[in-house]
Amino acid sequence: MTDRPEVGPAGTTAPDWSPSGSAPDWSPSGSAPDWSPSGSAADWSPSGSASGGSAGQAVGSGRRRWGWGGWRTEVGRLLEITALIGLVITQPLLDILGRSPDFFLFHRADRREILLLVALVAVLPTVAVGLLGLLSGLAGPRARVATHTLLVGLLVTALAVQVGRHTTPLRGVPLLLVAVAVGAAGAAAHRRWRAPGRMLRLAAVGPPLFVGLFLFASPTGPVVLPRGEGGVAGTATGNLHPPVVLLVLDELPLVSLLDGEGRVDAARFPHFAELAAASTWYRNATGVSGWTPYALPAMLTGRYPAEPFAPHYSHYPDNLFTAFGGLYDIRAEESITRLCPPSRCEQPVTPEQGVGVLARETGRLLRQVTAPNDSRIDPEDSYRERTAEEAGIDAAEPVPTDPKFRWDSLNVNQPARFTSFLTGLTRSQRPTLHFLHLLMPHSPWAYLPSGARYEAPEDFPNEGDGWVDLARARHLAQLGYTDRLIGETIRTLRASGLWDEALVVVTADHGVSFTKGAQGRGEDAIKVAADEVAWVPLFVKTPGQRTGGVDDRNWEHVDLLPTIADEAAIRLPWRVDGRSARQAPRTESGKVFYDRPSAPMPISGGVPTAPPPAAPHRLLGTTVDAAPAGGSARVGGLGAFRAVDPDEGLLPGMIWGTVPDRVADGTELAVAVNGTVAAVVPVVAPDPGGRRFAALLADDRLFRAGANRLDLYLVDAGGVLRQLTIS
Repeated sequence: MTDRPEVGPAGTTAPDWSPSGSAPDWSPSGSAPDWSPSGSAADWSPSGSASGGSAGQAVGSGRRRWGWGGWRTEVGRLLEITALIGLVITQPLLDILGRSPDFFLFHRADRREILLLVALVAVLPTVAVGLLGLLSGLAGPRARVATHTLLVGLLVTALAVQVGRHTTPLRGVPLLLVAVAVGAAGAAAHRRWRAPGRMLRLAAVGPPLFVGLFLFASPTGPVVLPRGEGGVAGTATGNLHPPVVLLVLDELPLVSLLDGEGRVDAARFPHFAELAAASTWYRNATGVSGWTPYALPAMLTGRYPAEPFAPHYSHYPDNLFTAFGGLYDIRAEESITRLCPPSRCEQPVTPEQGVGVLARETGRLLRQVTAPNDSRIDPEDSYRERTAEEAGIDAAEPVPTDPKFRWDSLNVNQPARFTSFLTGLTRSQRPTLHFLHLLMPHSPWAYLPSGARYEAPEDFPNEGDGWVDLARARHLAQLGYTDRLIGETIRTLRASGLWDEALVVVTADHGVSFTKGAQGRGEDAIKVAADEVAWVPLFVKTPGQRTGGVDDRNWEHVDLLPTIADEAAIRLPWRVDGRSARQAPRTESGKVFYDRPSAPMPISGGVPTAPPPAAPHRLLGTTVDAAPAGGSARVGGLGAFRAVDPDEGLLPGMIWGTVPDRVADGTELAVAVNGTVAAVVPVVAPDPGGRRFAALLADDRLFRAGANRLDLYLVDAGGVLRQLTIS
């Protein structure tokens, strides 16, 4: 296109105000104006037949000032932006959130909040980008056209990143460069030909379609538009209905509790050992699924997972809460389920909630979706239990006398819903069902055994040399704190008088694998490490039980509800797949596990045994004197060492960083706190964040109030230490 002037009908020159710059804006024919959305045809007629000459000139002056090409052109541009943002933002976000009803259940989002979030996702980005394009018209028609072309190119680039990450092996900068080239080509094609723009305008129907699928066809739909109020209540089969206390932990493999001889490790987990000594331990108990939205409904309905439904009373009207609702008061603390209908129980304590929280976590998901690197897109990463302090609940408890709990943090860090659960453990005239699903020791791992909290990057890998061992160590540390919560539960039950008269059940919905190459809870982990994923702790203390015992029957977690119903003298009004522990054990030894509903995977094996614990490193707990220099290291998390305040409940329990390339992978790195070695970890290949080591400093006895000293040492093959300069 050249900048030569066009000749108007009166023989005068007129500026080229066409959005494309390729055709004159004034037609000598006096025909009606062509407001084509493409912007490639003339927008103005000189006759003024439509609105009068002076009015037409006034409107034309406004268009020249703003660089507009007519309302049809602007509508067309807006439709193109709508289509691209729908593909880049609306569809991937609503797809993830639609398959994650537990995201909304955990944050206790109501219908209004969910619909507002959907509106924000589907409308706000389009409005923002559309306004940006319109404002560019202030600089003139050429700026308006250039801005729209640039926006198209950027959005096509973002779309190419997502498509490339799913269809090619490219990642990082190479993928970004290819995506930029694709975006430039897309922008050029859009500028040169009409067909791409027309296709985009047709694709603008996408966002309303994506919203409709989210509301009416996704697993999240019933959370937004619930149907029904639950099933019918069970009927009494006797006159004795004991109090029921059901505590469900999350992501806890049985093997994590065991010592080398297959018993509960009383040294590391004294309160779990206390529970085992006073109850029946079903050592051969397995969960039904590795995913809580399937596992917990199976436990509370007695049925295997059949459909990919949201864990909501609309889909599971027949469950523990509806069956007990006629005879029992219900005090339920659910986390990522809503199986108890509002007519039967309320949620006494809620997590951090509101549209602002939903929008913040959705923004985090968007960053993962649009990144050129692989990321584990899982809304579950945001499920952090609010503490009692954050919820404004008094969690005052006696300070333990055990010296390893010198940094007691129960008052600060105790989960709020757990505190509410303890408060409700009181005797009453009417039988009561006390239920708590606690997301402990579930990741994110952030607690030391004492209950002190520590901070760490959210993007630590859980797989690969060194990282799997670190993940297991963090899991076990958080399990140590979970053991303290079990101790608080037992103490409260004894103090209230409920311990002797109640049916007390403590279990977990599923485990998790820390086996290299098969970490997690998915199908691969089940095939390789079923003993870690499927087998879970299960302790049942019946009313009046005084001594413990072990039962190795083939227990599957669909047996939980029929067992509780039998002990509570309630007949369930629906058929269950499970078998009560009061009945004869199963004769078959096989078990099934569901990575997906209606797709049972056979798993085999018996009671798992933990491998013998590794001997502690010879340097742990030793005092380090001066050592020769060995180079340098960059360390993250140093700021927390400068001023430790016990009252804040936060300790510098983890460090991470990198060392020079000359340090070989596998080299041992000793980490000392105030002169005592707290951890010895290997140097590994850089993770995506460039980190070559990370260490958990779980022994809080090494810290002191105020400033603390951190030292790093390379350990050579002969055991000689060389100190690294930290920056």
